[in-house]
Amino acid sequence: MMQLHELTATALRAKLAAGETTAEAVTQSCLARIADLEGSIHAWIHLAGDEALTRARASDAGPAPGLLQGIPVGVKDIIDTADMPTAYGSTLYQGHRPPWDASCVSLVRAAGGVPLGKTVSTEFAYFAPGATANPHNIAHTPGGSSSGSAAAVAARMVPLAFGSQTAGSVIRPASYCGVVGFKASRGKHCLAGIKTLAHSLDTLGWFARSVPDIALMRSALLGEEQGLGDSSSHAPRIGVCRTAQWNEAEPSSQQALAAAAERFAAAGAQVEDLDLPPLFDDYNASQQRLMNYEVARALAYERIDHRNEISDVLCANCDEGLAVTEAEYEAARNHGRAGRHAFAELMQDVDILLTPSAPGEAPAGLAATGDPKFNRTWTLLGVPALSLPGHTGQQGLPVGIQLIGRFGGDLDLLRWGQWAEERLR
Repeated sequence: MMQLHELTATALRAKLAAGETTAEAVTQSCLARIADLEGSIHAWIHLAGDEALTRARASDAGPAPGLLQGIPVGVKDIIDTADMPTAYGSTLYQGHRPPWDASCVSLVRAAGGVPLGKTVSTEFAYFAPGATANPHNIAHTPGGSSSGSAAAVAARMVPLAFGSQTAGSVIRPASYCGVVGFKASRGKHCLAGIKTLAHSLDTLGWFARSVPDIALMRSALLGEEQGLGDSSSHAPRIGVCRTAQWNEAEPSSQQALAAAAERFAAAGAQVEDLDLPPLFDDYNASQQRLMNYEVARALAYERIDHRNEISDVLCANCDEGLAVTEAEYEAARNHGRAGRHAFAELMQDVDILLTPSAPGEAPAGLAATGDPKFNRTWTLLGVPALSLPGHTGQQGLPVGIQLIGRFGGDLDLLRWGQWAEERLR
């Protein structure tokens, strides 16, 4: 019999609703799992065990349940919490206690969720890594910047955890850690109370172990339950999009994409190659230029008043951003807008795109978090993205595939994602 911490959020919800377990028992099981593994994985920067148990007991004694009633949730360290410190992945803010909850945290609490603690983030959700290791092999990175959240979900420490994405900070760690990761359409969910990195790109996301779990969190944030329905009725039209970076994909990522396309076609999907037009050849460069420009300004206080207290890599990236002229910045923004119009036309003939989540397996070492080269384009477009596990590379580490939907078509993407997930098992 599976232990409570091993169950998905939707399975826990069903058990809690049926009276087969309690929120307190679920929280205790997650805390015991953390106690067993945290010494090697380092997924948490702050654990609120006593507070979580108190909230779980109140949930068991409380009124009609919310969508997340009694379900533990991890919160990325760049997301403000009134009852837990928020350090934004930086020693500069060690012990900082915001006077408020971020919007997404308040909505989780309102839905009955139990915030379990703060998960490790890279410094200000940029590239300088934290201490978190990959649960599948602690000598390898879990990816970034949402490293702690991805690792905590992969290690069965918590069923749901928040991340954020400005380049590839949800999809890449989801692929490296072998979990489901979802980046919403930009602007779909409120970012109030989340440390700004690049205001044109920052997007809320989260991790789970199934697509229905992703949809459950989305429903809680929206305040209305939106089910995925029966995914067996018909198959999607899938465009296999290798992108301009395809030659930089490792064999494991290329194999994962080919295997998924083969399975989907065998299950009745209409699968065809789809190449992005030349407009997108330099799209990654525009995303990076725009991102660096905005990072240098969003972190103006930190880089001007506390430059000696931030990492060398962040200082260097800020300097790159300061070297970008306003004209170059506006050209990158215009490139982004042009791409969004072209992408909307491109998606008229397909339901979803199938593309790599990451270059390959998680790289060895914890000094870097990997390359977001297969994520930058989709983040600049602002479209929803979903990473699904299902393939294992030569080193025995997970390799995900990425599904891309139309802008604003988040629920449709999750419905097709559920169809795909069932065919990858």
